[in-house]
Amino acid sequence: MSLIDSLQLPRWLPLSLLLLPIIGCSQEAGEASPGEEAAGAPEVQVVPNEAENRVDVLVGGELFTAYIYPSTIKKPVLYPIVSATGQTITRGFPLDPRPGERVDHPHHVGLWFNYGDVNGLDFWNNSDAIPPERRDHYGTIVHREIRGTESGAGEGALEVTMEWLNPAGEALLREDTRFEFHAADSTRTIDRITTLTALDQPVTFTDNKEGVLGLRVARALEHPSTQPEVFTDASGKPTNVPVLNNEGVTGKYVTSEGIEGEAVWGTRAKWNALSGVVDGAPVTVAIFDHPSNTNHPTYWHARGYGLFAANPLAPQAMTEGKEEPFVLTLNPGESLTFRHRIEIFSGQPTAEQIETAYQAFAQ
Repeated sequence: MSLIDSLQLPRWLPLSLLLLPIIGCSQEAGEASPGEEAAGAPEVQVVPNEAENRVDVLVGGELFTAYIYPSTIKKPVLYPIVSATGQTITRGFPLDPRPGERVDHPHHVGLWFNYGDVNGLDFWNNSDAIPPERRDHYGTIVHREIRGTESGAGEGALEVTMEWLNPAGEALLREDTRFEFHAADSTRTIDRITTLTALDQPVTFTDNKEGVLGLRVARALEHPSTQPEVFTDASGKPTNVPVLNNEGVTGKYVTSEGIEGEAVWGTRAKWNALSGVVDGAPVTVAIFDHPSNTNHPTYWHARGYGLFAANPLAPQAMTEGKEEPFVLTLNPGESLTFRHRIEIFSGQPTAEQIETAYQAFAQ
């Protein structure tokens, strides 16, 4: 039973049945998850290459992902991201455009973490596409230091420090992030543990739909498009998203609350899963929101055109005014930590399997 089908459950089905440990899971849904015995697990190597502004993460010698920090995209990202069976789940544009994919939103690159209104500055939409006369409205996140790496059987880690800068180059926030990478026969997992610390002045995050953990997926994982769209960022800049050829476009969202398709936008859920077929093989990408995160369960800023994002800081924007605005201020020296997991299944796991994987993360 696919993830999509498995969520068509009777309303009377006890939730406790969904939380039972899985016995005899299908291989396509993943045979191991983080924390299981590492015996026989593939080797994960985390390899810095500071001359090229990147850290490669290899599984069995093959690229899983890379932490990259070119100046052109105005923040460090993980790019590309590749499944256990070799499917690239991230969009190529703007770094490596592929035939047939969208070329909108040049700031949507790989997997990133930032926000659309920090002390009035837009960190989310910044890229080299912003004209010079408008750049005083945007913030930039810069890589500062690789604090450590770990490699081993089935898992590896990378710890880095970044700074969130205003247009004058002054640091508002220090970001200390630990990435944990896990590999099994048919799953790949990324944990992103991000601690933001205010530096010399108060830092305020004002309710804004552009945030916080974002992933831009490959064309095959988008929802089939039926009409052109125009999306406007926080500073009023419109972006046209046209209808494209839908051949091979197979994506569909489903949340832990059973919401499906593009209806997931603005709803709250502890996890959201996007399933589709990439290069002829089924793939599911799930994002988990940790119970310790602010405003858990998060709101989903997830769009059919390929933006897959979790935003806990914008109840008013994400409900289009139905809820009260949320304002978060960190005073100098204060910190806040966010924990997220991105799990990529080579296959279509059932809802029970996704829930079990989520509970392992949550605990």
